[in-house]
Amino acid sequence: PWVYFQFVFAAITLVIMAGAFLGRMSFKAWMIFVPLWLTFSYTVGAFSLWGGGFLSTLGVIDYSGGYVIHLSAGIAGFVGAAVIGPRLARDRENFQPNNVLLMLVGAGILWLGWNGFNGGDPYAASRDAGAAVLNTNIATAVSVIVWTVMDIFYFKKPAVIGAVQGMITGLVAITPAAGVVDGWGAIAIGIASGIIPWLSMNMLGKTALFRKVDDTLGVFHTHAVAGVLGGIMTGLLATKEGCKAFGLSNPGGAIDGNWHQVWLQIIGAAFIIGLNIVVTYILLKLISLVVPLRMSEEELMIGDDAIHGEEAYAFYGDGERRPVTGD
Repeated sequence: PWVYFQFVFAAITLVIMAGAFLGRMSFKAWMIFVPLWLTFSYTVGAFSLWGGGFLSTLGVIDYSGGYVIHLSAGIAGFVGAAVIGPRLARDRENFQPNNVLLMLVGAGILWLGWNGFNGGDPYAASRDAGAAVLNTNIATAVSVIVWTVMDIFYFKKPAVIGAVQGMITGLVAITPAAGVVDGWGAIAIGIASGIIPWLSMNMLGKTALFRKVDDTLGVFHTHAVAGVLGGIMTGLLATKEGCKAFGLSNPGGAIDGNWHQVWLQIIGAAFIIGLNIVVTYILLKLISLVVPLRMSEEELMIGDDAIHGEEAYAFYGDGERRPVTGD
């Protein structure tokens, strides 16, 4: 079970990352990239924090993958989006969601599943696991509310899509802290994850750099920014009791007088960021020597049908030659 649990974490990281360069990466290049990135980037980061590596030895806390999964995916996704290049101009200009109701279904499943994501990390039905599940839901609920309030103040209307973004940032930000903070800590993380990633997405995301790099689903903002935020707030808000319950020797975070934990969390973030920038860039450049990273312009115009021989949304009669009046 432990091996499978870790396997799913690894798979989730790549799924998240893929959201940054949807709509133009060559499927062949993706198939080569996945095992290489898992081997040379994800595994290194995971071992450094969870497998007894140097970040673990230093005392960096990542309860359930804020750094290992989300920061890695957000940074690698941004680098990939920059190297691969943007989607077609028409796709960027008209990027309306296809089905908001199905998005809500997926969001509900995601939130539910996150209870296993964070609650499963103690590998036991323990008090620590219960605290992690409770904190996960508290922080996420607060983040949804705060993100929605930010939308109301800035855009003058609440948005379902915005609420889902706030849900994701809340889930991501509480992940590194879930079992080592108390309820007030979870509330504070939820407030911060409803504000900081919102500002990143809606302010920083409109700057020249972020307009140039086509991060399709805003993975940098929802995962990298929220992941760093949660990791640093873990250094601020981790409690002695929470660390002890999870089997850590850390004497809590800044809230318990251990300000050094904040510095350790920054070191952990810096290593994961640097690792993913370097490895992702090198791997994509090497793969580009073997196969193109992008689909051809013709394939981009046609879409899924050109690559897989399938239509994501097919209507009756599509592609058929039917007689019309006068034939």
